[in-house]
Amino acid sequence: MSVPAAYLAVIAIWSTTPISIKWSSEGLSFISGVTMRMLIGAVICVALVTLFRVALPWHRQALQAYVAGSLAVFAGMLSVYWGAQYINSGLVALIFGLSPLATTLIAVVMGTEVRPGPVKLLGVVTAIGGLLCIVSLGGNSLSSGGENVLLGMLAVFISMIFHSVSTVWVKQVNNGLSALTMTTGSLLVSVPMYLLVWWLIDGAIPQDMPIRAVSSIIYLGIFGSVLGYMFYFYTLRHVSASNVALITLVTPVTALLIGQAFNGEQVTATVWFGTALIILGLTLNQWESRFRLKPV
Repeated sequence: MSVPAAYLAVIAIWSTTPISIKWSSEGLSFISGVTMRMLIGAVICVALVTLFRVALPWHRQALQAYVAGSLAVFAGMLSVYWGAQYINSGLVALIFGLSPLATTLIAVVMGTEVRPGPVKLLGVVTAIGGLLCIVSLGGNSLSSGGENVLLGMLAVFISMIFHSVSTVWVKQVNNGLSALTMTTGSLLVSVPMYLLVWWLIDGAIPQDMPIRAVSSIIYLGIFGSVLGYMFYFYTLRHVSASNVALITLVTPVTALLIGQAFNGEQVTATVWFGTALIILGLTLNQWESRFRLKPV
């Protein structure tokens, strides 16, 4: 598969993930929804690995790569599922839109990228300003009916940090593992932790689930947990961590439009203005490395 095709597939899947996460928790607890999603994904991955006889090593380096991937698959997804109970799907995507900035800064701290210059720093400030504009002036357009809007935003922000750290870490430690191997290993490391958390928090098997919730869980299990992560890890092998994070330059806008069209989510002028600032900040973040004049 070509890298551009995988890149576009990730954009399409991630654009529909926020609203699918909200729908998958209708009529059941958030932990039940995400645990069933990951179980479906793990079963499919194991079946694919067995069918195509793909190697699934468990040596120290491979295990380190799986743990790095599970930081996003387990810690990141658990946080975003909890937070998505209280905020709109569009806002979930907007917060994840900050991941290129977080990824760049984390890559600098971990020594995989050079220190950002003034243009990138201006991009960071601009994007954060856009998010603060949405938070302070967005009003009821942020809420999905709950009272813990700020807590929900904080949980999604923490999830974004987990994903950013995972992106840089996987880029560092993954040495030749295929996308299917990485996805399967990360899921197999994550699923036992999901089952433990589900048993501690809920422990009840859902009954009479709404059709939309079931459909969303199946969609997320197949496309979000299997194909999405396979395309993501495949792209990450061929593209820098910060450029992979650029996917979220597109997904905030598409997720907002999808949430407005299919979930009746209110998108005010303030939210669009804040979104524009975030995208401007992300553009400035990439401008310096892509268009810097080189000495002759």
